Amino acid sequence: MKKIFSLLVLVCSLQAVAQSNINDLLAAGLNDAEKFTTAYMTPVSEGLMYSMSNGWYNSGKAKPLGGFEISIIGNMASFKNNEDKKSFVLNTADYENIQFQDGSTSKMVSTALGDIEGQNIIMSATVNGNTVNETIELPSGLASENINFVPSAFIQASVGLIKGTEIKARFLPKIDTDGSKVGFYGLGLQHEFTKHLPADKVLPIAVSGVIGYTHLDGTYDLENTGAISGDNQSLDLVMNTWVFQAVVSTKLPVINFYGGVGYITGKSEIDVLGTYEVSATPLPITYTDPFSLDNKISGVTGNIGAKLKLGFFRLHADYTLAEFNSLSFGVNFGFR
Repeated sequence: MKKIFSLLVLVCSLQAVAQSNINDLLAAGLNDAEKFTTAYMTPVSEGLMYSMSNGWYNSGKAKPLGGFEISIIGNMASFKNNEDKKSFVLNTADYENIQFQDGSTSKMVSTALGDIEGQNIIMSATVNGNTVNETIELPSGLASENINFVPSAFIQASVGLIKGTEIKARFLPKIDTDGSKVGFYGLGLQHEFTKHLPADKVLPIAVSGVIGYTHLDGTYDLENTGAISGDNQSLDLVMNTWVFQAVVSTKLPVINFYGGVGYITGKSEIDVLGTYEVSATPLPITYTDPFSLDNKISGVTGNIGAKLKLGFFRLHADYTLAEFNSLSFGVNFGFR
């Protein structure tokens, strides 16, 4: 399971370690495997969507015609204090073939962000009247590796157009590592409303609206794990997010402060593709394209930050309050 999760964190050059046990989970039946995997993976997909959607602006002032800025931006969506994202209640009454080894009917177990270890379950599989019980240990998550954030990183470019309008683009080239390919792109638009005011030149602040769209896609070759017999096994991931934000900032020569409020919406789709031959049952079972996991997010965000401008070179950092609080920082090179 943590091998599956490695697809999500490859975008920021992190590694997830441990043995995959999707084969064992499928032995409990397709419905149980899908139910558990959905609860296990949902928080990390949410965290990644919040992480990759940050960093669209570092000022409320739009660049003038021909002005540009190229940035290297990193985001960290923290879940250290989000206990509800690190675990979930596994109630055996909701599953067809899963029981806890110690006889408990329900327990808190780890999500892909959590650190709960040592939870053993017994799966009962019945085929043609024959029943086989198998015991496995449920996977833990990132917190067990002392990682308490979901990161993202990318290159972003901004160019000033006419009448207080600035266009933005972000890009992460395809990363191909250990059978995984992950990359994303995004487009954004910023418009400074204060440019239309007669007193724009003397106003101490700039006010803008920002819209940003980010798309992430990736694949993970499950056949490289050697854990499951079958063909054309892969995990496909697609994420799309939109942010709508109102921004205000100071207009000083060297250091400026900025903040904004906004709204984020997003959707992720994870498809488990290929054929999977489960042998941990009395008779082998083959699943084809077993299931898909869909997840949506939406919510209000707010941030505050600062930008240091030293000629062509700039630095910025800000902190966002949302369902996943995030830290964003960037190194910028620009003209005007």
